This record gives sequence, structure tokens and C-alpha cells, in this order.
Amino acid sequence: MIETTSDDRYFPPALADVARVEFDYGDEGEGVDFEPYDAFDSAEKTTDWLRHWTGNHELDGGAYRVFGQDGTGGLAAIWYARPGRPLTEQPVVFMGSEGECGVVAGDLSGFLWVLADGFGPMEAALYEEREARPDAALAELAERHATTPRRPAREIIIEAQAEFATFAEDLDELCH
Repeated sequence: MIETTSDDRYFPPALADVARVEFDYGDEGEGVDFEPYDAFDSAEKTTDWLRHWTGNHELDGGAYRVFGQDGTGGLAAIWYARPGRPLTEQPVVFMGSEGECGVVAGDLSGFLWVLADGFGPMEAALYEEREARPDAALAELAERHATTPRRPAREIIIEAQAEFATFAEDLDELCH
């Protein structure tokens, strides 16, 4: 697995603010299906989930910091894919309850802009044709916390998925 850094379980202020947002899945299922947490899942809970999700009971979930879920139990996580870099510079990924997965953003700032354009982790990772639905409150949250300028969500998602193009295949290889 990927090495982690000393900011192991420190919950970034940006995610603490996201946790206070109530996401609306209404709009005939066209809303955002995301339930953010106010802290990372424990290392033990993450490892247990990853082992069951992959069927590989030798894995350790140390490379992931789970910070939310969708209504079916799919998880949003920060993935330590860039050794030696801080937590906020790591990609955000989605791992669905039915084995689907994808990269959401290349870093926490990108993730905030993705949210501001009306995409949750599942929508960003799995629905390429989804239209942006800008959210003023989330845009203001992103403006407060993001360290990168605003860009369209689709651009952020495509760039991150290109950088980590083998994410799904790499996870597949871990499965029994």
C-alpha cells in the first residue's frame, strides 16, 4: 500500500465545513447523493470495509481516509497516492457499494470546486454526462478553503482521472 504521513487523522477544516452542509438528493434523483462525515473513519473501520469490499482479507486501509458516503454505502475517501505530500494534496476517490469506483478530484481544492458545481463524489466519479448544477453556498465554501482557482468540475474530474487512470484496475487487482 501507499505510505502515509504524519497528518494521519487530522480532519481538514474544509471537510469540517463540508460536513455541515446538507446535500439534497431530491430533484427526482438528480440532486447530490452525499452524506459527509465530521471526522475520518477510524483506521480499523476503513481496513475492515476495504477487506470486505475487495474480498482480500490481507489488505490494510492505511492509504485511505474515508470522509463520507452515498445513500447506498459507497464511500468517499482521500487516497494517499502521492508519497510525501500533505493530505490536502492527495486525490479524492469514490468506491461504490457495488464495486464501482473512480477518481473524483486530484486534491482537496479540486474536490471543493467539484462540489460547488453540484457534483457529489459518486456523481463525479460515475456520471460523465451529468450537467453542472452550481451551488452558491458550496462555491462560497470553496472560495474560503480552496488553494486553487475555480475551474469547471468536468475539467477537474477529467484531469484527475487521467492522472490516476489505473485506479480502478489497481483496485481490481487487489480483489480475490
